[in-house]
Amino acid sequence: MGRYLAVFLLIISTFGYSQETKGLNDLQELKALVVNAQTDQPMESVHVVNLNQVVGTITNEMGEFSLTAKVNDTLFFTFLGFKSQKIRVTNDMFKFKNTKIALTELAYALEEVIVRPYSLTGYLEIDVKNLPLNNAFQYSISGLSFGYEGGSKNPSAVTKVLGAILNPADLLRNLFGKKPNQMRKLRQMKEDDQIRNLLASKFDRETLTELLQVEKIDINDILTNCNYSKSFISTANDLQILDAISSCYEEFKILNRKN
Repeated sequence: MGRYLAVFLLIISTFGYSQETKGLNDLQELKALVVNAQTDQPMESVHVVNLNQVVGTITNEMGEFSLTAKVNDTLFFTFLGFKSQKIRVTNDMFKFKNTKIALTELAYALEEVIVRPYSLTGYLEIDVKNLPLNNAFQYSISGLSFGYEGGSKNPSAVTKVLGAILNPADLLRNLFGKKPNQMRKLRQMKEDDQIRNLLASKFDRETLTELLQVEKIDINDILTNCNYSKSFISTANDLQILDAISSCYEEFKILNRKN
């Protein structure tokens, strides 16, 4: 009798462990609340991105959000004027629906800005020649209110990119080759409307660096090696930067496949 009882308990514990493990590995709907750490008031329109599953959402007027996730995924919270925060998903967050995530306000210190006006002579022909020129090629897409840059159109541009990609020590090969999982996220990011809307409103590269697990300087180096101008790199929003990196990555894969 004791042996049967021991076998029964073993089966029950094994079943319970398998169910628990299944819960850890399965995608589930996660619901939580975002509040202001100082006032404990709910925060509306906070951007929430699951960095592992590459899906995003925003909080409603009650500060609530829901998105698919699983245990050990990392959620990234951003809101203008507040410190960005990363939260690791735990099993308790699925069990208890009243989980609160608190964001802390940032104290901005305005730095002195020196404005250097152009020295105008009053003669149009002379003043026009003295103004800085942006030689970057831009193109627009119907339905969008902003333009894109297609990179350098000089005949030597393709040669420069090809030479850079074929160089084993080049950043493009080192980054794209060593981090294929992060680069695959490019397509997922472009397919998620919430993430695209978030990136279209941001210029700080913060969400991009978290999603791709690269540094801001790496993003600048990638685009520089792909012959994007300094003006584009410094002024484009994060969605334009995403599309530029994606275009460069696709070109890298094609050229790399041929060699």
